[in-house]
Amino acid sequence: MELWNMIMEHGVVSTAAETLRWFLMLIFGSELIVNIIMKGVGIGAILGLISVAAIVFTYGERKVCAFMQVRIGPNRVGGRYGLLQPIADMLKLMSKEDIIPEGCDRVVWALGPMLLFVPTALIYAFFPFDKGMAFADVNVGIFLMLAISSQSVLPFLISGYASNSKYAFIGGMRTVAQMLSYEAPMVFSLLGVVMLSGSMRMCDIVEAQSQQLWFVLMQPIAFVVFVISATAETNRTPFDLVEDEAEIVAGPFAEYSGMRWALFFLAEYANLLSVSILTTVFFLGGWNGPFLPGVVWFGLKVLAMVFVFMWFRWTFPRTRIDQMLAFSWKVLLPLALANVLFTGLGIYARQWF
Repeated sequence: MELWNMIMEHGVVSTAAETLRWFLMLIFGSELIVNIIMKGVGIGAILGLISVAAIVFTYGERKVCAFMQVRIGPNRVGGRYGLLQPIADMLKLMSKEDIIPEGCDRVVWALGPMLLFVPTALIYAFFPFDKGMAFADVNVGIFLMLAISSQSVLPFLISGYASNSKYAFIGGMRTVAQMLSYEAPMVFSLLGVVMLSGSMRMCDIVEAQSQQLWFVLMQPIAFVVFVISATAETNRTPFDLVEDEAEIVAGPFAEYSGMRWALFFLAEYANLLSVSILTTVFFLGGWNGPFLPGVVWFGLKVLAMVFVFMWFRWTFPRTRIDQMLAFSWKVLLPLALANVLFTGLGIYARQWF
């Protein structure tokens, strides 16, 4: 009962981290060594989470697709339910030949997929997975998270440019246009959340929702704008112009194969998980919930949002580039700005009355 009370008060992750730290102090007796080991454990946990999520989501994506479109889905490899299908996919990618296109800029071409994965993994340091548990809980967490995540635009462009293929280069330019267009409404949709919580720290935003309503109820317009913009930022259908087979031949990674292509694939699912986490933190109350430990509620909400994003992919048709850009600048951005205006008026009116 005492352990359960400690878990409910401090969180599962924090309790486990403190227990591990106490155990390491008994072994090494040096604060410096223990801090280095704990940092390594944190980095390993983040990379492990991303890797496991990619394996699970490849299976889940196919099952959701089968459910939405009345298909069979994986049902051969690994028994009746095809549970080993992700392992088979991983082995297939690892065994494929690494083909380097003739005339490409080899250094830049090789750096492209690696540079794409770096900002994708770095933003996980700011996520509060449980009460009081964020790897880097800084007071400008939202600002840093957005600044780092926006760097993923450049690897798409340099991957297409360095491939020595006009189709890949066109795909890279379309990707940049899409991601830059949808970053603006996404950032402005979060301003209302910052105004209501009075902080840019992720943990403070979750704590603010424990003291009042979840922000999805107080900021419904911002929630809709954020979800649509996040779908476009992850390059998923109906905004799947990065890999538009009929027009640009697999986009900026048309000339990649094997494990190099797998890094793009891994970054996509890492982004899917990250936008689901951000939606949970900003609008769904984070780890807040009755009876169960906070990390359980956090995981359930994140998985629910992952299902929603997968639902979008297998339900809506792909849009044209002109329609997609016009929708961002003419619809989503004015809505996000109007939401900021009315949120400010509402805060001022509440203080006045």
